[in-house]
Amino acid sequence: MASAALANDRSQASARPGAGITVIGHLMALCCIMFAIVNIVFEMTGHFADGPHVEYVRAIAVMNWLVVGLKAMGAAVALMSVAKRPRFLPPAGLGVLLWGAFAMLGVYALGSVMQAVGMASGLTGTADQIDPAGVGYVLFFLVLTAGYGALAISWSRRFALRKGVAVLGVLGAPVVLGVILLAVPMLLAALGLMPTS
Repeated sequence: MASAALANDRSQASARPGAGITVIGHLMALCCIMFAIVNIVFEMTGHFADGPHVEYVRAIAVMNWLVVGLKAMGAAVALMSVAKRPRFLPPAGLGVLLWGAFAMLGVYALGSVMQAVGMASGLTGTADQIDPAGVGYVLFFLVLTAGYGALAISWSRRFALRKGVAVLGVLGAPVVLGVILLAVPMLLAALGLMPTS
């Protein structure tokens, strides 16, 4: 009886995140929320209603709200990852989401870095197009990638998840990015919400 209680105490202790991981989880959630607020402000102020993107304003609105939803989900996943036990998902389900978030952010950040390298080398633009705001944007995504990577590793260790959970999350990330960046714009064009040319 005493040994069972001791084993239960140990399993609960191992399920608790350390102070550093807890801070990272809260910071990742805060970053997602603050970044979502940017999209909400764009929509509330009609940021894209004038200027060169006016033909795309309806499509941009749809994409903005889609991104707000994804960022809110990212914040929820980060906060759940520093809870003692997930309330809404089994540990493996949250593990898939954490690894998926890490991989999706990583692919996006890597693409941005490659774009910057292309500009710096003159292959896809000029080095003059690289500005401090763009560098900060890429660094922000690299920090998010590292943060979600730390959360995913910690969660997987705390709940002794199988490697297949990480593989499923990582392989699902390119699919989600493809839907966001390719399939949704194609659907918006088919619905007449954005020009096709």
